[in-house]
Amino acid sequence: MARAQDNTNSDFSKKNTVGGHTPGYSILETSGDVLDPISLNVTIKDAVVDPMKYLLEFNYGRVSELPNGTTLREFTLVASDDKVKEISPGVFYNVWMFNGTVPGPTIRATEGDLIRINFINNGSKSHTIHTHGIHKAEMDGVFETIGAGGRFTYEFTAEPFGVFPYHCHMQPLEEHITHGLYGVYIVDPKTPRPPADEMVMVMNGYDTDFDTENNFYTVNGIPYYYMHHPIQIEKDRLVRIYLVNMLEFDPINNFHLHANLYQLYRSGTSLVPHEYTDMVTMSQGERGILEFKYKFPGQYMFHAHKTEFAEKGWMGLFLVKDMTSSSGGQVYNSTPTANNMAATVYSQGQPLAQKRGGDI
Repeated sequence: MARAQDNTNSDFSKKNTVGGHTPGYSILETSGDVLDPISLNVTIKDAVVDPMKYLLEFNYGRVSELPNGTTLREFTLVASDDKVKEISPGVFYNVWMFNGTVPGPTIRATEGDLIRINFINNGSKSHTIHTHGIHKAEMDGVFETIGAGGRFTYEFTAEPFGVFPYHCHMQPLEEHITHGLYGVYIVDPKTPRPPADEMVMVMNGYDTDFDTENNFYTVNGIPYYYMHHPIQIEKDRLVRIYLVNMLEFDPINNFHLHANLYQLYRSGTSLVPHEYTDMVTMSQGERGILEFKYKFPGQYMFHAHKTEFAEKGWMGLFLVKDMTSSSGGQVYNSTPTANNMAATVYSQGQPLAQKRGGDI
């Protein structure tokens, strides 16, 4: 994982520019430091989320067993709408959050579990939680308006297996979503999927001047984050991405993987892949599971294949390492070449490890 930098004495005007998504759109040369392509780094304590932590964290709730043998998973989700957080270097925005982050926490269960979500509205506006999936009408989070200071308990069986969004469903809906009230809900099949390095990616954007057009685009909350904190994966090891599109205002978003293809399971509701591709396009609320392996070590981009989105923040890097090589996969160096098109030099990465979130 790239290291953060103390910028106190740095003169960024003297930094060289290298790489970027296209010729003429460069980023600043680094040696593992966190840099925005045109400015300084976001301090995680002031940011909407820690994208690397969010990428790998799954929350399984407070687990107990009912008398009939059913597993009960209990979660607490708290909505707020008064926070101002940094979404890009020097850009602060009034974000509406579940449990203090955008996106909200990833909640996870197994098909057939009983889900109980204790919702607390600590905001100044009315909010709800609408979870995609199968449940009773009164658990749908549409007609049960929860006013400021209110509480509500959602309870339903986790079905079917797949990957789903959850989000506030109050009107005007676009306002509640664009400000950040959404997250991911994963239901595992009763027979687990094969072992893999698993991660969650939420595609979103921010309209910071309130003209119903996004100024920034991201995966997992902060523009360009994974360009400067590459995601380390192992050569020949299966990677599984739970991908959800929650972008407001733009009709589509997409995910392109460089130098590889992935098996695409649309909505994650099938154990048989629907497509073998390097590109998937989604409208808001669409989602899928992507599975792939890399054959060769190196740095590989992933990004929206809509140039405007990519060049306003929605792009990142995988750093693929051969852990069986004589160097033990310790360092992968990429040095700028004469044509100014090589990627940034990064410090040693950190192996992926799925994290169990706190019992929310």
